[in-house]
Amino acid sequence: MALQRHHLSFLVIIISSVACQCCHGTALKDPLDLFDEGYSYVDDGGTFKDYIKQSEDVLSLKKFDNLGDDYRSPSLKMVNVNDYGAKGDGKTDDTQAFYKAWHVACSSPSSGAVFVVPQKYYLLKPITFSGPCKSNIAVQISGTLEASDNPSDYSKDPTHWLVFDNVQKLSVKGGGTIDGKGEIWWQNSCKTNKKLALTFYKCHNLIAEDFTIKNGQQIHVSFQDSVNVNVSTLTVTAPENSPNTDGIHVTNTQNIQVSSSVIGTGDDCISIVSGSKNILATNITCGPGHGISIGSLGARESKEFVSGVKVNGAKFSGTTNGVRIKTWQGGSGSANSIQFQNIQMDNVTNPIIIDQNYCDQETPCKKQKSAVQIRNVLYQNIKGTSASDVGVQFDCSENFPCQGIVLQNINLQHEGGGKAKASCNNAKLTYIGDVNPHCP
Repeated sequence: MALQRHHLSFLVIIISSVACQCCHGTALKDPLDLFDEGYSYVDDGGTFKDYIKQSEDVLSLKKFDNLGDDYRSPSLKMVNVNDYGAKGDGKTDDTQAFYKAWHVACSSPSSGAVFVVPQKYYLLKPITFSGPCKSNIAVQISGTLEASDNPSDYSKDPTHWLVFDNVQKLSVKGGGTIDGKGEIWWQNSCKTNKKLALTFYKCHNLIAEDFTIKNGQQIHVSFQDSVNVNVSTLTVTAPENSPNTDGIHVTNTQNIQVSSSVIGTGDDCISIVSGSKNILATNITCGPGHGISIGSLGARESKEFVSGVKVNGAKFSGTTNGVRIKTWQGGSGSANSIQFQNIQMDNVTNPIIIDQNYCDQETPCKKQKSAVQIRNVLYQNIKGTSASDVGVQFDCSENFPCQGIVLQNINLQHEGGGKAKASCNNAKLTYIGDVNPHCP
């Protein structure tokens, strides 16, 4: 099945300077009390409380019982790639052996199968593990998967390396390593030619846990058009100067939980883009990189939606951004019902930032009237240091101002000592408890 390709286009936007609009709240015990049908900044289509309840019900994903957690079970078919010709010497192309082994595992009876990658080094060209399969599949990666660094091997599809396509009830784990060998692509980086180290496409009921992904050609791991995903204990690494190497990328995916993971790359630690709903991220360590980003949204005047994002427990160290929402002018749609809480910022350049005038191009971007609406965003219990003078920045649209922005118990100091500042344009804000910095 053909995979969707996402090309980043370039718009022209001029960032305008407008007056700060701040609304100071009264003594509210619970910030979520703001997000009800009586709150003027919230439409009737959905509330923060509804999202919180839904996230607890849906995102408490269980470890699927029959995904091969017990590899010794006699009812499971064990499929070892070495038995199908894989050498595992790091030099021989093992792609065809992996294809053969996958076909056997995917065709196994309903009792389930385990696709075993032993503790060796396997050189792989682009490969797609296609479903649907007859049984549940557990992929046990104990060794290292290494990408071919020959660009000609990617001539048929220059946008993917490892793909799991339309595989249901899939578990990928085992403590191994996936190495994208991205150095040659970083030297000739082009954002419109994204290569992904690992892609899960149209996978439902997926577990991805306990392995390392490093040196992705560009994005390290992408969850695309998938439902019910549990990601945990991943280690994602690439040099700080590696271009466009997002750690975990979520697109058009619903009900995904990312927990207890360490991510340090040259781009966003976690990026969440259009069509994604009900995302829960907990216990995330981020740095280096560009922080956790929602967006960009609205490129090429597109209509895009993200809703129900909750980041609860994160530490950012030396990152360009902390928690960021970014949208292009000229787009439409919304980023709605978003919660950032219990976060530590250490020497972060932009700890809290909303940018509705995002412009990722060398030439200035022209000013446009339409924008992606940003509303119902809670920042709660965030502390630490800002590497820049401005610790809180809301640069929102004049025609579609940010609505329902709540800050509770914020304490951001300047890394060099003294207080950080806040810059707020066209944002309707409410403060609860001690908030520093806040708009004049």
